[in-house]
Amino acid sequence: MTPKAVFWDMDGTLVDSEPLHEAALIAALHSVGIAAPTNLHDRVLGIAAWPVYEMLRDEFGLDLPFDDWIVRKYDHYLPMAETLKPRPGAIEIYNELRALGVAQAVVSNSDRLVVDANLRMVGLFYPGMKTISRNDVREGKPHAEPFLRAAWLAGVDPADAVAVDDSVTGATAGLAAGMRTIFWPEAPMEGPPRAIIINSAEELRAELGL
Repeated sequence: MTPKAVFWDMDGTLVDSEPLHEAALIAALHSVGIAAPTNLHDRVLGIAAWPVYEMLRDEFGLDLPFDDWIVRKYDHYLPMAETLKPRPGAIEIYNELRALGVAQAVVSNSDRLVVDANLRMVGLFYPGMKTISRNDVREGKPHAEPFLRAAWLAGVDPADAVAVDDSVTGATAGLAAGMRTIFWPEAPMEGPPRAIIINSAEELRAELGL
């Protein structure tokens, strides 16, 4: 049965932006003379900008103030966003749910600047669209607050909503919000307990009753 509401993560779930974020991080680190760790992708997947900054500062000696660092990172990221592609099948499912009148929102740990840029680049931006960025909440994922805010904006009980996310961090947030949570990683991996693990858009369609 199709749920009353579906709340989507953005990076890696709706849009294939994780490689761009990683490339921007590496370029920004190189610009200040820091070699990126080989496991950078795994360590930052789904994590908001401030915890990533703290990790880079504490473990790798990044000595820029946060505001200077994030501008440097986005100076690298935003030009690359012009090449952004949607995750295969995801936006098609989003639009099908929209046509059915299912409430939806994009729930991201990225800053507002990136959320708006990414969604515009893949053509998923329209009047009345509900989006939650890291700037809109006190606590980012894995805290429940971003998904709970989406439920509040959509006027639905969290128990009647589905959260879709590609990271353990995000899936943990969806579960904490009391939502049925679908974990759709970019590569097969173990998900948090109680999450529904899928590996394709076809499986996602089935889980959403489409």
